[in-house]
Formats: sequence, C-alpha cells, structure tokens
Amino acid sequence: MQAGSETRDGWPGIVLVWVIAIVGAVVVVSFAYTGTGEWIGDGSPLAVYGALGIVLAASVLGALIAQLASRRPGGFVTRASASVAGAAVVVALAAVLVAPVALG
Repeated sequence: MQAGSETRDGWPGIVLVWVIAIVGAVVVVSFAYTGTGEWIGDGSPLAVYGALGIVLAASVLGALIAQLASRRPGGFVTRASASVAGAAVVVALAAVLVAPVALG
C-alpha cells in the first residue's frame, strides 16, 4: 500500500465536513448581518458565537461519522484531524466576520 493513500481515499468525507462548516457559517453570518437579535434563546450580542460553536460541534460530529462510515481504519486520525482542522478554520473566519456585529 502506498504511503498516504488512506488520506487520499478519505477526501470525500473531509470535503463533506468542510461543506457542512461553510454552509453553517454562511447561515450564521448572514443571520447576524440581517439583525437577528436572539440566538438559541440568548439575546446577548455575543450569543452569535454560541451559534458558531454549534456549527463547529456539528462539523466535529460529522467528521467522526463520515470517517467511521468509510470503514477504513488506516489513516483515521489523519482524516478526522484534517476534517476538524478545516472546519475550525472556517468557523474562525466566520467569527472574525461577525465581530463587528457582535461587538458593535
């Protein structure tokens, strides 16, 4: 078996998790800029970060499910780490984008 082939075969699951994170972040950012004042029962201005936390949590769960569903034990940690790291970068960028709304 070629080195790194386990990760190459897992790209569909990795990209799926990144898409979940992007869609969730776009929804949260768009709602933040349209004036949504209450997030998950919390009316404080910083509650938007709680919504982004839920997006990240859904991405982590999606990463674990996608990689377990692939039924390839070799490279599991690498694939799951790539999925979660990409989702964390997406959510961090969304957190920066909503900062003017949350802090303003």
